[in-house]
Amino acid sequence: MTALPRGETPGTSADDDRDASASAAAEDLEPGGPAGLPAQPPEDAEADGPDGQDAGGAPDGAGEGEDTDAGGTDAGSGADGSPAGGDAGASVSAAEAELAAQRELRARIEQRKAEKGGTIEAGGKLSGTAADLLAAVRAVESGTSSGTAFFDSPAPAPRRPAPEPAPSARPAAGPEPVRPARVAAPETVAAVRAVLAEGGAPEALAARVAALLGETAADVLREDPWQLLSVPGVRPEQADGFARALLGAECGPGDERRTVALVGWVLQRAALQGHTALDAAEVRAALAEHAVPAPEEAVRHAIAEGAVLVFHDGADEDEGGAGEEVAERDAEPVPVLLGLDRYALAEESLADGLARLARSGPDARWRDAPPTDLTRAVAEHGLVAHTGGEAARGEAVALAGAARGLGLRAAVAAYTENGRRRLGADVPAYTLTGLLSGAGGPDRDEDGALALDLLVVLDAPQLDVETAAMLVEALPDGCRLVLSGDPGVLWSAGAGRVFADVLAARACPQVASRTPDPGPIGELVSGIGIGELVPVEAPGKEVVIVPVRDAGEAVHRTVQLVADSVPRAFGVPAEETRVITVGHGGSAGTRALNAALKQRLNPGPGRFGGFDPGDRVAHAPAPGRTVPGTVLSADAEGLHLECEGERVLVPKDRVETALRHGWALTAHQAVGMRWPAAVVVLPGDAAGALDRAWVYTAFGRGERHLSVVHGVDQALPRAVSESLPRPRTTRLRALLESLLAAPEE
Repeated sequence: MTALPRGETPGTSADDDRDASASAAAEDLEPGGPAGLPAQPPEDAEADGPDGQDAGGAPDGAGEGEDTDAGGTDAGSGADGSPAGGDAGASVSAAEAELAAQRELRARIEQRKAEKGGTIEAGGKLSGTAADLLAAVRAVESGTSSGTAFFDSPAPAPRRPAPEPAPSARPAAGPEPVRPARVAAPETVAAVRAVLAEGGAPEALAARVAALLGETAADVLREDPWQLLSVPGVRPEQADGFARALLGAECGPGDERRTVALVGWVLQRAALQGHTALDAAEVRAALAEHAVPAPEEAVRHAIAEGAVLVFHDGADEDEGGAGEEVAERDAEPVPVLLGLDRYALAEESLADGLARLARSGPDARWRDAPPTDLTRAVAEHGLVAHTGGEAARGEAVALAGAARGLGLRAAVAAYTENGRRRLGADVPAYTLTGLLSGAGGPDRDEDGALALDLLVVLDAPQLDVETAAMLVEALPDGCRLVLSGDPGVLWSAGAGRVFADVLAARACPQVASRTPDPGPIGELVSGIGIGELVPVEAPGKEVVIVPVRDAGEAVHRTVQLVADSVPRAFGVPAEETRVITVGHGGSAGTRALNAALKQRLNPGPGRFGGFDPGDRVAHAPAPGRTVPGTVLSADAEGLHLECEGERVLVPKDRVETALRHGWALTAHQAVGMRWPAAVVVLPGDAAGALDRAWVYTAFGRGERHLSVVHGVDQALPRAVSESLPRPRTTRLRALLESLLAAPEE
């Protein structure tokens, strides 16, 4: 097949491509040699050079990508399957109930810390409230409606591809419960708008800034213009221009207000990459990059102001001498860590809760359970880790069934609605969001704890520290917790690596499943998990390699596979085939692929904010959550979607920031979900963004069929054998080891 020139849009008509499609159908679905994956790529397959990325075109990653518009983020757009609700009224009530439950749980967390006498001082200016507004400012964060032109500072350079996360992305925050955006009083918004206009900042930010900073937002912003950095998406050079306009000669790169805000900004950026804390040396280096003249002094001042917490060797330092510790211990091998109180509180609370569960003794109620490795471990221990692939999910579900057979109260929670539905209609299960929000979940006792004797959490690698802390705090004494998941998949969209830290700390028994994933896809993915791109026999064309020379051909062949070849060969309709690619930007990212797939599968003018009825979409109801859906209709209220069997209304003012087309997703958006067929697109410019976890996750999204549009030459086997996920700095492992090593009081 002749490749399309770079940048050319594939034809949308079946007639236009009829001859090529007919001749290529068999070619597309031929296994790549008898082993499925060719030992050597075709001689004429040349890798594309890096294409220019737009401001949001960072490849998919686990926290570094910043493309957070529409359906999630490059790095961290994890997917949670809990729809927002059936109608507008239901959505509001569910959100309110969820927020109330969240506040109650956080209050209990703080109470537990107070009872221990180990309270953590909250940062005054960076208390984490920005998370409540992140969903409302995704347009600013993504760059699609950037206010760069309004600032005196020059526009930032386009973002470089990030091998991630951001989850972003950012991304997201993992499956955070939906938080309704705060609405500020009109007079507050008007006052903030005036200050923004005076400083040359976009007045469109007024409502968001007012909701973030409160009733005195205008005064706060005028006194400390760098508070604008608390708004997600605002960059230091933009905040500097705003400050210069307001303060004139009074402001400079060493202004203490600026340095405090920058420290918080650096740590929040690190959280988007999955870190719950950061080495003090890295923070100082980042400050130096932004022209802070005395980074060490800036860090000391931020600590003294309570904007950041300091940790040494996994434990809090006494705040009175914390600043001196940072300077005095630079040469010591044990790093000084800095972190935001939001993540410190969650991580320490989570460690306490997991240690409490791990110390639970034997439970005689399990003595008559079927004798399996899992039941024996749960009978003796309150916390158990269970590892395995897709097939291993059945073992965890069977454990919950055995518990119910013993008369115990048991529940199963999956990360996404897609994952919950895959368990079958006869399995009582919830999404994590539904479980925490109380929307149809188990009853709660008088203390607000879940009325359970056993909770099995599937997709445990997707737990971020904040979600995990709320989950553990919601469990009553005596409840058993089983964290079950595949350690080879991408980590959580939000900060932390909870499952990996629990495994590394050896905090509990670890039961490894002996049930392999079946078929050629299971065999291929299992090999990737141990660093080998092994040849697989695929007599039924379950695994197909489609070599391409450039990104234009990759887009063309992807459209052909989804629209023609896979439906013809396997009877899988286009709506049940999902395309997985490395990032949103680039010539074969989700934007380009979705444009081509829409033109072929559902052409239309995009009358409703770029969407038409029948469009496949990725809905982001909250940061780091992606829910696949289909556009049903539109009216004055907004777009009506069908998301995993539920009707969802996206208000008109949220369409631009909460939706993107969704025939193609990033691997972080797709984690926790599977479809009958998957097409993984690897254009040449994606080679540098690949690692083993990304390939493992992407290749495992197809149940019956996997097509790999292959243009990265030998970068694919190198990524599988050599490229491990970028490490995350977290404290959970050290905290768990310390707690479990200490004698129980």
